[in-house]
Formats: sequence, C-alpha cells, structure tokens
Amino acid sequence: MTSVLFDAPGPKARRASLIASIVSAVALIALFGWIIATLAAPRTGPGGVTLPGAFDPSRWDIFLDRAVWRTIWGGVLGTLRAAGLAAVLAIIIGVILSLFRSSRTRWITVPVAIVLEFLRGVPVLLMMLFILLVLSTGQYWAVVWALAVYNGAIIGEALRAGLDSLPRGQREAGLSIGLSPLATRMRIEYPQAVRQMTPIIVAQLVVLLKDTSLGYIVGYSEVLRVMMNNLSSFYGNRYLFSLFFVCLGIYLAINFIVSAIARFLSKRLA
Repeated sequence: MTSVLFDAPGPKARRASLIASIVSAVALIALFGWIIATLAAPRTGPGGVTLPGAFDPSRWDIFLDRAVWRTIWGGVLGTLRAAGLAAVLAIIIGVILSLFRSSRTRWITVPVAIVLEFLRGVPVLLMMLFILLVLSTGQYWAVVWALAVYNGAIIGEALRAGLDSLPRGQREAGLSIGLSPLATRMRIEYPQAVRQMTPIIVAQLVVLLKDTSLGYIVGYSEVLRVMMNNLSSFYGNRYLFSLFFVCLGIYLAINFIVSAIARFLSKRLA
C-alpha cells in the first residue's frame, strides 16, 4: 500500500541509498580492520621494551592462574556489595524525597526542592571525597553513601514526576474510601508511579552500578581498581590491555544481567 506520508523513492533514490549503504558498510569494515591490525601489531612499551601484539597468547597467560581469577572475583564482589547496598538506600531515599517533594505544604516542598537540586548538581566523586575526608567513614561507606544520596535524588525526582502524572481522581478515590493522605500515597499512587517510572529507575540503577568505578579514586577495592591498578602493577604493563578487555567484559555482563532482571520485573509489574 502506498504511504500517504511521503512519496515512494524512485529508482535514482533507491540506487543512491544502496550505494550509500555499501559505502558505509565498507567504511565500517575498514575501520574495524584497522583497529584489529593496530592492536595486533607489536609496539614499544615503557623503557624501550618491545611488546607483542594485544592478541598474542603471552599477554593472556595470567588468566590461566586461578589466583588471578580469585583476585578478580574479590573485586567483583566489592563492586556488587557497594552497588547493592547503595541501590537499596537510593530507592529508600528516593521514596522519602518524593514524598516530601509532592507535599502540598510549601515550607516542606521548597527546602526539599533546594536539597534535591544541590544533590543532583554535585559530582558523585566530590561527594565520595567529602564523605571520606570530612566524615571519615572509610572507603566503602564513602562510595555507598555518595552513590545512594546522588541516585536517591534522581530516583526521587522520577517518582515525583510519576506521581504528578497520575490523574487527580486516583487520590480523590483513595480519600473517599476513608484512607489517610499518606495511605493513599503509599497504597494507591506509589504503586502506579513505580510502574510508570520503572524504566527510568532501572536505568539509574545501572548508572549507579557503573559509578562504583569512581571508588577507584578513593581507594576502594572494586573490580576496576583491582584489575587496572593492583593486578596491572603486580604483573606489569604487558597485561594492561588484556586486563582492560576482561574488566570491560565483566561490566557488560553485570549490566546485561541487571537489565534482563529489570525487563522481567517490568513484565511482571505490567
């Protein structure tokens, strides 16, 4: 059926589109081949030492050692410990902030709005350094609280937007059957707001997981620091690329699992 929104492309347009697609594909293949060739070529490392290509087996043999994987697993657990607790605290903080932010009393909403804007505007790393240096909590709690407070502010705004998007009749219906304003919020409005904002909340939790890598700066032993600092210092720069590649794969795998769980929960909530 002919589209009424635009004219169907003619022979010249289809030919131009085909040529553009072929040129783009060739360019991408050439770029990918150049990257592979560059990585595979030997290079001169620090001190004038010639290193074999990145795909040479001698640059990957450390992964045959179980001790290396035990060390990596310790870093993964450090990342998951920080991200898991920070995620729970962020959701709790987000619910509390959204509850205050959606209040009908200005002397509550205005200070909370100022606090939210402040928390959202401060870099996470600066929060970690402040908590570590001023409050002396230690690296783990500095990472956890900084991530929880910052992401809690983002989640709080998302939940507040979800609450504001609900029809006014939802609240009125809850009040009409004898529920208190707080009970109406928690039992009628919040479940709907959470369902609507689930994709945003999950995306923010994925960002939280990736931001645990900022713990590298404050000395927390998460997977990035363990691999790119501890192991690379112990085994030398010869293995820097292979450690980087494995670290990248670990982050991608964790985020894929988190996203898959989120999609499953989203379907169940729907």
